[in-house]
Amino acid sequence: MQALFGQLLIGLINGAFYAMLSLGLAVIFGLLNIINFTHGAQYMLGAFASYLLLEKLGIGYGWSLLIVPIVIGALGVIIERTMLARLYKLDHLYGLLLTFGLALILQGVFTNIFGSSGQPYRLPDVFSGGYNLGFMYLPKYRAWVVLMSLVICFGVWYVIERTKLGSYLRAATENAALVQAFGVDVPRMVTLTYGFGVALAALAGVMAAPIYQVAPQMGANIIIVVFAVVVIGGMGSIAGAILTGFALGVIEGLTKYFYPEASSTVIFVVMVIVLIFRPAGLFGRER
Repeated sequence: MQALFGQLLIGLINGAFYAMLSLGLAVIFGLLNIINFTHGAQYMLGAFASYLLLEKLGIGYGWSLLIVPIVIGALGVIIERTMLARLYKLDHLYGLLLTFGLALILQGVFTNIFGSSGQPYRLPDVFSGGYNLGFMYLPKYRAWVVLMSLVICFGVWYVIERTKLGSYLRAATENAALVQAFGVDVPRMVTLTYGFGVALAALAGVMAAPIYQVAPQMGANIIIVVFAVVVIGGMGSIAGAILTGFALGVIEGLTKYFYPEASSTVIFVVMVIVLIFRPAGLFGRER
């Protein structure tokens, strides 16, 4: 039973990162209609930024949670204004190719500088130790990651689905010209939305740094799974990204316990089944 609950915990932690990353992808795709292949590299940038702040400047984990998303989000704003904005009137394939190329460049640069092996990130002292629940041992930091991701995901969902700002965002995805006629600066809203989605990826990278090795390949290793999560949940669906991310993380963990050989493919098997019977995804809408 301890092994089972241990795998469930690992699956829940993986699901937390799947949910946060797919949430950022869903936000960006919902408004910009761009499949952001740079998302995994931006997740990696968040982890490396927190690592460099600690190793070079002595800035700890707590400040990294605040500083890194702002800095990487600002970099995302620059990318959107200087590159992506030029492609909005072209076929969506151009945006996909651009973001894919940027991801390869960032990954190659960091591999050249730091090598392919991972760098350890020291766990903050406040999160050392854990809780003995009787049926399993729960490390403090892993419990905090799950709770923090739930709070972030629910907060983003609430803003988009239940606030005036969110109504503008959702309306802009349907008819940007009409929203512009009501005095809303849609281009600025698009830019800030992209920056926010990038900041979410960077925040996930900061949270992942103490758990996984900080490595140039860490974004490439997770982004394909995250895209599968987004497809299963429904492209552009906020609730779909969150619920599917956590659910598939748990399914992956259970598969590692009951049938380890299928753990690396179970998410893609689920994706194929969903696409056969519901091409728009579990929570998506037919266009």
